[in-house]
Amino acid sequence: MKKIKMLKGAASFYIVAFSTLILVIIATSFATVILSEVTRTMNDDLSQSAYDSALAGVEDAKLAYANYRRCVEAGATATAPNGDGNVTCGEIVYWMENPNCDMVGHILGRIRDNESGEVEVSDTVSTNDGDVTNNLNQAYTCVEINTHLNDYRASLTSSSQVRVMKAEFENVNAAEIRAVRLSWYSNREGEKPTFNNMTNLRGDYQVTFMPIKSISVATPPTIEIAMVQTAGSFSFADVISASSGTTTDRATLYLVPTGNFDVARNASGKNYIGVQQGGTWTGESNNVITAAQVAKTNDRTIRNLPFGVWCPENSSADFLCSATIELPQPLKASTNGQRNDDTFMFVVTLPYAQPDTDFAMEFICYNNPCSTKAGALSVEKTNIATIRGAQVLIDSTGRANDLYRRVEVRLESSDVTFPYTYYAMEMLNPSKTESAFTKDMTVTSEYNNYIP
Repeated sequence: MKKIKMLKGAASFYIVAFSTLILVIIATSFATVILSEVTRTMNDDLSQSAYDSALAGVEDAKLAYANYRRCVEAGATATAPNGDGNVTCGEIVYWMENPNCDMVGHILGRIRDNESGEVEVSDTVSTNDGDVTNNLNQAYTCVEINTHLNDYRASLTSSSQVRVMKAEFENVNAAEIRAVRLSWYSNREGEKPTFNNMTNLRGDYQVTFMPIKSISVATPPTIEIAMVQTAGSFSFADVISASSGTTTDRATLYLVPTGNFDVARNASGKNYIGVQQGGTWTGESNNVITAAQVAKTNDRTIRNLPFGVWCPENSSADFLCSATIELPQPLKASTNGQRNDDTFMFVVTLPYAQPDTDFAMEFICYNNPCSTKAGALSVEKTNIATIRGAQVLIDSTGRANDLYRRVEVRLESSDVTFPYTYYAMEMLNPSKTESAFTKDMTVTSEYNNYIP
C-alpha cells in the first residue's frame, strides 16, 4: 500500500488562504456598506434639494397671488398676453383665470408669454476661481394656484385655536346649501385612537376627561363649530335674538367624540345628545344633527348641550370623526328673503386647546349635482358645493437633477376689506355700580391687544 506523503507547511497554506478569503469578504462588505451609504446620502441630498425647489415654487406662488390680489383690488380685468415681455395686471388676472403649470412663471415674468417650461432655482456654489455654478440643476417644473376648492381645510393648535371662514360658493347661492359636514382628527401615525370615557351614570351620560399629562396623541379632541347667518335684509337685533322654533341666525355646537356606537346613539340625558341616528337624505347614515337641533343651541330657555359623535376606530377616511350638520333657515327668512350670501360665516374652535387637530368642512347642496370635481381620470358630478376664495391651494412640483418632489400648501385667503378678528371683546368683573364698558374692558384681536 502506497503511503501518502504530507509536505511540511501545507497547514499554513490553508490558514493563509482562508484568512485572505475572510479578509476579502470583510473588505467587500465594508465597501458595499460605504457605497450604499454614499448612494443613500446622495439620494437624500437630491430629495431635499427637490423639496427645496418645490418650496421655492410655493414662495413664488405666494408672491404671484399677492400681485393678483393687488390687481383685482385695483379693478383689473383679464386681458390676453400680447407677448411684449411686460406683465400687466390684465395679464396677471388672465393667468389666474386660466391656470396651468407655467402660470406663476408668467405672472412673475420668469417665463415669457409665448414660452413654457420650468423655472430654474439657483443653487450657488463658489469655486476656487470665484465662479458660481448651479451644482444640482434645481428648478420648479409645475406650480398651480387654485382658489376654487371642494372643501375648507385648516389646523387647530394650542397657539391657534380659532379659524374663521366666510362661506362663498361658485355657481351656488348660500340659500342652496342644506348642510355642512365637519370632519376632524387625522390619525397620521396609524395608532389606535383613545377616547375620553363617556359613561351612563344613573341615567345621564357623562364624559370623564383624562388628565392632561396622560392624554394620548391619538385622542380625538372636542371641537366647537359656530354659525352666523342672516336673511337677505336684517337688523342687528335679529343677529342677537334667540332662535324661533327651527329658525335662527346663530348656532353654537360642541361635538364630543366617542368610540362607543351605542353611547352616541342612545345618549339623551341631561348632559349629552347622541347624534348617531341616521340621515334625512340619501348618503348620510351617521352623526346627522338636524336643523331643529341646531336651532335649539341658540334657544335661551334651554341648556346648550354638547353632542356625542361616534368616531369609528377602523375608519379608512381621511379623518377619524365626522358629523353632518343640517342648517336651519335664518330667523326672518320668510319675510326678509333667504340666506344672505354676504353674511354666511363659520367659526371652528378647539375649546380645550388640545390635542392639535386638522379639520375639513364640506358644504352639501339641496340639488345633486351642484358642482363638478375634477379627478385624475374623469370629472365627477357631486352635491358638494365648490368654495370660492376662502383659501388658496398651491400645488408645486420641484426637481433636482432627475428627482422630483411635489408639495401641496393651503393658505388663508387675505381679505383686506374684511379682516377677521379672532376675539372681539371681553369684559372682566364689572361691579354692580360701575358700567361694564368702563371696568376692565379688554379688546383683543388677531392683530393687537388694547387695554384702555
